[in-house]
This record gives sequence, C-alpha cells and structure tokens, in this order.
Amino acid sequence: MNNKKKIVLVLMLFLLLTGCTKTLKDKDNKVVINEVTGQNLTENILCKPTDEKSIELYKKNGVDIDSLPYCSCTTDKVKVEEKTKNENGEEVVETKEVDCESFNISSGGYEGLWTSIFVKPLAYVILFFGNLTKNYGLGLIITSLIIRLIAYPITRKTAMQSEYMKKVQPEMEKIEKKYANKDQNDKEVMMQKSQEMMMVYKKYNVSPIGGCLFSFLQLPLFIAFLEAINRIPAIFEEKFLTLHLGTTPSVGVSNGNYLYILVVLIVAASTFFSFRATMKDQPTTGSDMQKQSKMMMNMFTIMIIVMSIFMTTALDIYWITTNLFTIVQNIIVRRKVK
Repeated sequence: MNNKKKIVLVLMLFLLLTGCTKTLKDKDNKVVINEVTGQNLTENILCKPTDEKSIELYKKNGVDIDSLPYCSCTTDKVKVEEKTKNENGEEVVETKEVDCESFNISSGGYEGLWTSIFVKPLAYVILFFGNLTKNYGLGLIITSLIIRLIAYPITRKTAMQSEYMKKVQPEMEKIEKKYANKDQNDKEVMMQKSQEMMMVYKKYNVSPIGGCLFSFLQLPLFIAFLEAINRIPAIFEEKFLTLHLGTTPSVGVSNGNYLYILVVLIVAASTFFSFRATMKDQPTTGSDMQKQSKMMMNMFTIMIIVMSIFMTTALDIYWITTNLFTIVQNIIVRRKVK
C-alpha cells in the first residue's frame, strides 16, 4: 500500500508541474491568433520564430524574442537589427552580423524540474530529427514513434493485463454467483470471497489495478511531448505533404485547401479503430456493459474529431501516429496471448 501511495504522489507532483505552456494574450486579455494559420500563439516559446506575421505579433505583445536562440542554424552568422542612438541622440537601427546560437537542452538556463528534464530534451530531439530529415513533420513522427517505443514495455504490459483479464472474468463471475446468496455483511464470508478472487488473479498473474497504474505512469512523458510541440515555433512554420503544420484544418479548408479534410478523416478513422481495439481488450460482464463501452467509444471519437478540426495539423499528425502505433501494438499483443 505504501508503494502505491508513493506512485500516486509522484504522479501528482508531475501533474502539478505540467501546464507550463502559456498562451499569448494581448492587453485586453484576449488570445493572440495568427490569422494566416489559425494557430493560438504560445508566449513562452523556446526558440525564435521566423514567420514574419508571428514575429510581428510577438513584438507587438511585448515578448522579447530577440533574446531567444534560433530553433536551428543553417549558417554560422546571422544578421540582426539593433536599436542605438547616434551623436544627436536620435534612435537608429543598425544591422550587424552575430554568431548563430541554436536551441539546445541548456538554452534559457534551468526552468524548473518539468521543463528542464522533460520538455526541453524532447524539444531538442524533435528539432534534431527535423534538421536531420530536413522536415519537422518527419521529425515529429520519428520522435513520436521513439516515445511510444520507450513507453512500449509499459503499454504492452497494460494490454497484456487486459487480455488476461478476459480469461479471469468467467472465473470471477462464478465466484460472484457462489457468494450472491450469502450474507454480504459477514466478514468471514467476504474474506473467503476475497481470498478466492486473489487466487484467481494470482493464477493468471494479473493485478486488478495494474493496468491503471501502468497507464498513469506514461502520462508525464506524453504531456511533456505535447508541451514541447507547442513551444517550438519551427514546427508550426513547416510544411508536411503540402500541409502547413501550424494551420488548423478549419482554417486550411476555409482557405480553399481541401486536403485538410483528409487529415480530419484519418484522425477519425485511426481514433475509432484505436478505441475499438482497446475496447476489445476490456472484459465485459454483460450486454449493458458492452453498450456503455460502445457509447463511451463513440462519444470520445466524436469529441476528438471535433477537436482535430481546430487543433494544428502538427498535433493532428502526432495523434494519428500514436493511434496507429496503438493499433499495431494491440494486434501484436493479442496474437501473442492467444
């Protein structure tokens, strides 16, 4: 029990340290949006944007982007504008060349446990693979897969637990029927029932709460990943398969590019099959449970489809990648258990 409490406390600590992404707001406390892409701008970005419209909005709303490193350097020297005063006290703008400083894990110094240990390293990895492949969309996909592979021992064990729970369920139902007509207030009877249930769990090497704990353990990693995406302007300035990663499907379609509809359709399909595969792994005790599971799956699918219309294409691609990984993982686990 003490170990379980420690795990819960660690998870609570992680969740309390999340939410570091700050949405940029104007003087009227309204969210600042890049009207070209439909993207909500992030205030505490990790590196400089290069999109002129974004730069204009950041400077207009008091963000000192000049002090930030570049997301990546293509040359050793870069030209920067610096405001100075001449002999007459007049303000002039001078252009000079300085060394190009690209983003790295230590950029900006220590910013707390969460950002320094999780967010920045993930941001660096995304930029690394983006620069390596010459496309941040590919960098995003590669990093997504690496994250899922790192978490695979955890997610695999969760899926295995669900498969074994389906074998446990019939025996649990027999125990429930056996004790259904007995006094539920009798401590000895309930203790005997509990012992029989634990023997069944032990027989199949299943932990009744194991699946939940394994799922929670991977949350900090994926929350950090999403935050890293939101804080890297370079991702949202890139195109992938002709689609602008910073543009939301709603804005893309309104601008006449109907390929963004395909993104939403792939999100919908991958989400549906991912949820359906997961629901198949869950044991059911009757038609009512099956109906509830199906209803929840449909509700979540609809909710995510609606969200995908207004999320940036970069986040939609991340979601599609993780869904496809989940589908393949469940197929592999199901075959292995059988």
